Amino acid sequence: MSIKFLDPTYKRSITDFTYAPRLESFKDSVVAIISNGKRGTISFFDCLETELKERHQVAEVVRIIKSNYSTPVDSLLLNDAERWNAMISGIGD
Repeated sequence: MSIKFLDPTYKRSITDFTYAPRLESFKDSVVAIISNGKRGTISFFDCLETELKERHQVAEVVRIIKSNYSTPVDSLLLNDAERWNAMISGIGD
């Protein structure tokens, strides 16, 4: 059996990256929250969702929970990402 090592460093210039345009307001926007699925995220993201809706007039919060906390989010869960105005990713223990 052999072990394969992966190099996670980015090989291109950092200037290849561009920032997404900043939202002027969250009002009437759709915000996705992607959770790693650990128990500690549930109550935190419940509070965050309430704050987004009540304080910032977010129209909809899309909640996504990963099937496995140690892997990337399942691509099928991102199918409607084009309609999101913002996305928050978080972890919890």
